[in-house]
Amino acid sequence: MKKAELVFIPLPAMGHIIAAVEIAKLIVERDDRISTSVLIMRPTLDSTTTKYTESLSPSTLPNRMRVVDLPCLEHTAVHKTGASWMASLAEAQKNHVKEFVSKIKAQSELSPNDSPRLAGFVLDTFVLGMNDLAAEFGVPWYVFSASGAAFIGSMLYLQALHDEQKADLPEYKDSDAELEIPSLVNRLPAKLLPSLVFDRESLPIFLGAARRLKHARGILINTFKELESHAINSLSKGEIPPVYPLGPIVRCKGNSYDVGSSQINDYKDIMQWLDDQPPCSVVFLCFRSWGSFSVDQVKENAYALEQCGHRFLWCLRERPCKGKIESPSDYVNFQDILPEGFLDRSVKIGKVIKWAPQVEILGHKAIGGFVSHCGWNSTLESILSGVPIATWPLYGEQQFNAFEIVIELGLGVEIKIDSGIDIIEGAIGEIVSSDDIKRGLKLLMENGSEIRKKVKEMSQLSRKALMEDGSSYSALTRLIEDVMDSIACHDCSLLS
Repeated sequence: MKKAELVFIPLPAMGHIIAAVEIAKLIVERDDRISTSVLIMRPTLDSTTTKYTESLSPSTLPNRMRVVDLPCLEHTAVHKTGASWMASLAEAQKNHVKEFVSKIKAQSELSPNDSPRLAGFVLDTFVLGMNDLAAEFGVPWYVFSASGAAFIGSMLYLQALHDEQKADLPEYKDSDAELEIPSLVNRLPAKLLPSLVFDRESLPIFLGAARRLKHARGILINTFKELESHAINSLSKGEIPPVYPLGPIVRCKGNSYDVGSSQINDYKDIMQWLDDQPPCSVVFLCFRSWGSFSVDQVKENAYALEQCGHRFLWCLRERPCKGKIESPSDYVNFQDILPEGFLDRSVKIGKVIKWAPQVEILGHKAIGGFVSHCGWNSTLESILSGVPIATWPLYGEQQFNAFEIVIELGLGVEIKIDSGIDIIEGAIGEIVSSDDIKRGLKLLMENGSEIRKKVKEMSQLSRKALMEDGSSYSALTRLIEDVMDSIACHDCSLLS
């Protein structure tokens, strides 16, 4: 029996690493011929990411899977130049990747019957500059996208718009133009494009990734057919490699990095509080590892929660210093940031927390709505749990995701769709008023019966997709067959 090994290289950011680890797990658990290695480039973006990867010890992983930390580079420049750090870090880590993969190849040549053969690379969408290593080792490479299928379609569309029609994409930032993107049913306001597109330094990286997509052996996407049927169908009609929708790939509940020794009491306290709340009565506000707001915005949020009167669980984090790319930190004292008396006045209906075990909270029966930054992982977690979303995007492609959630899929309501921050400069755009927030919360919790029904139905479909003979289960089967076929084809070419 031939044995194969796939090498995953995610972007060193939390959402990307989690998604890569979970799909690597799925593969080895499905087929005992395949091993996987997930290589973590360093430095990572924040301490939370480091904490998560440190929790992935061999005892926590399935057999034939490993997570490997590459040597940490003194690569401070990547933290000062915006999105260019992605390409810069990947280029600087190439030699370390090459050294690791050379050992896999050497071991398979020494023990061809016992050791797995290098079958290929699985590269994050934004580290595709490593594709030349695949050619060097004579193996195929696949793309793994931690975003949805519609977003992949937008990348291909924008690259063609730039290369073939000579469009100046940064000019769309403040325009009223609407774009007909094949992976979307509705026209997209151009101002909702990913922030990378509007930055002239980052744009070449975005376009380069889009161009390379077409040369992969396949594209693995964290989505499922029933959720993004139009987008997936549109991709299958283009001149691109086969698409494998494998999702929803979400972090399993109870990961040790989420419930560390310092957070066990917090975890128990949060879940006990939720246990005491009526079903579907609590709105959960959480903006994940990079979500934080200015002092003025925090106060507007508090006024809205107090005025709307709904039960709430609010994860509130402190903004990092301006000019630093790092994740938010915990407030020492919430009294210092919240309106005077807010905690006392809301004690019977609300709870403000520093840290949130998001998957567990979304799965609790008390949660009736989720105010989210619309990161794709958070979106899938909410759908899987059957919880409707109120959109409040902050950075990256989150405005695009918010548009898809509200306009394309009808799985949420809008607080904002076109909001955004600069996580490098620390600048934030227009303050969202308490009236706008309150309106969105009321839509989410009081007037969203049709949306709630639709989300519950999509939740059931998401679970069926992962079951035997489900759409994502079948896509994973096709992917594994392709991986093993590529080895067989390589052997045939050697024999001929």
